[in-house]
Amino acid sequence: MTQRPAVLIMQRHLAPLTGFLESAYDVYRFWEGPPVEAAHDIRALVVAGEFELDKALIESLPNLIHIACFTAGYDRIDVDWCRARGLIVTHAPGVNHEDVADHALGLIIAHRRGLVSGDRMLRAGEWKIETRVLTPSLNGQRVGIVGLGAIGQAVARRAEAMRMSVAWWGPREKTSPWPRADSVVALARDSDILVICCKVDATNAGLISEPVLQALGPYGLLVNVSRGQIVDEPALIAALKSGTLGGAALDVFTEEPTDPALWADAPNTVLTPHTGGATTESVQGMLMLLLQNLSAVLGGEPPRTPVTD
Repeated sequence: MTQRPAVLIMQRHLAPLTGFLESAYDVYRFWEGPPVEAAHDIRALVVAGEFELDKALIESLPNLIHIACFTAGYDRIDVDWCRARGLIVTHAPGVNHEDVADHALGLIIAHRRGLVSGDRMLRAGEWKIETRVLTPSLNGQRVGIVGLGAIGQAVARRAEAMRMSVAWWGPREKTSPWPRADSVVALARDSDILVICCKVDATNAGLISEPVLQALGPYGLLVNVSRGQIVDEPALIAALKSGTLGGAALDVFTEEPTDPALWADAPNTVLTPHTGGATTESVQGMLMLLLQNLSAVLGGEPPRTPVTD
């Protein structure tokens, strides 16, 4: 084995981490080819939590001990499978939830107040002085939040500050200043805006299905800043095209990057390329936790922020 521990960065968009890691580690990048020659040296994988682990690769690395998730979310990482193999899994909690909540509110305002469509109209020379576009006020809008974790609570606080009422649903009871609906369908039925803030797992993929979209209705807005897999995407697109659903403001998609052709004829949408938590400050915070976790685990110390559930 080499003198320095080796780490393997799995996803291409994490390539900028190389410069921060190579002063302490030998760094390999999976997209440049599986590092067969370094299989015995690699001690940690650096991953993004929205990507499924390559289990065959992991089993080919005999000295691997650490799955270092750069992101807060780790929903595509099979934590139980990792633990059964003695692998420590870490992530970056409590770093970007406020920024994601800001983005969710921005999507609500952009869609409800017609910011994107107004920009397009002006640039196309279609603004006529005799025509005034009317949009609904946010005052009194009913916001339903699916998943009242750190992001959901941050969205709820912002919604109240914008004079909207808040309710929520999640599979488990918790103490909250906001009422919990009996079901996600009931929440959608009683909401003008439904904001998805829950993590995806084996039990809730496709949770936002056709009945939920129908309950939200032709004036309702679906906002997703969680994971695309929570939403039945074909049902969503069909509901938008038929008018069963009023609109959608999305930062996440089933497959990323999403195929723009899927959305070409889907009306009343505001779409952003999974940038909700991608602020300079949040990325710096995730980087610091990544470096601290790698240093601890590869140095034989307890991790700073292990995945605990």
